[in-house]
Amino acid sequence: MSQQLADLMERVRKRYVRAMQDNGQHEPYLTAHRVCQSMLNLSSADLAALVVEDPKLLSARAGELVEDPAEVENPSVGVIICSNICAAALEGLLAVAVNREWLAVDEEDRILVDAWELDNVPEVRSVDYSDVEGPNFEQRGNSQLSLLFNAAENEFMKRLGEAPHDAYQLALQVSSDYVVFAPEDLAPLIEENPLLLGLRPDGLVDEDLFEGDPPAGLVISAHLTEMLLQQLLERAQEEGALALDSSGQVIIPESEDDNPTLH
Repeated sequence: MSQQLADLMERVRKRYVRAMQDNGQHEPYLTAHRVCQSMLNLSSADLAALVVEDPKLLSARAGELVEDPAEVENPSVGVIICSNICAAALEGLLAVAVNREWLAVDEEDRILVDAWELDNVPEVRSVDYSDVEGPNFEQRGNSQLSLLFNAAENEFMKRLGEAPHDAYQLALQVSSDYVVFAPEDLAPLIEENPLLLGLRPDGLVDEDLFEGDPPAGLVISAHLTEMLLQQLLERAQEEGALALDSSGQVIIPESEDDNPTLH
């Protein structure tokens, strides 16, 4: 855990203890839940700063941790990460409650929470990280994303000149070669463009991979791969290596998929 995240968790703990002392030590679970939701639904900028310092956060998966009903089926990267942070913080606060005897444990050390509290947990509303169509590559002319995509395009055009009849396969290969997947490589891109936190799985990752629950970082990589592929296909079309149909869409060779999933 990074120092920045550790400091945030400590502030959450202090807020919880203060809240419990102020309300007469009632509703320990509900109070913990409220504190976590109020302090850990982070803005895209704040969450991006955490990810840069602790790229391992991009390994987080949604699991059954997403509480917002609107986000359960197709959660954004930001919601996946924040849900994991909230879950870890809530677990820590319940441990505090046990240590201070605000909550008890059974003979198997399971924390006992009053059913009334569980039944009255308010509906969670997550930050809308996806109120965007996608990364803005024109925001900074020399952004890392722009440089990455430009390098890929240059490589593609060089190889296309040598094998113009394999335009689609070349686009697939180059887009896979150039898009980054490691959390420590993705983190700087997110710092530069927090809008990446608004991306969602959207069926771009093979359902069999990670049991249909991909890590947050892989969701971003899948989108970048697809976006780069489309850019390369457009360049191939401009060079006459791929044709357009009557509706202006690039004609993909039979048996190929215009929107491949990551495998």
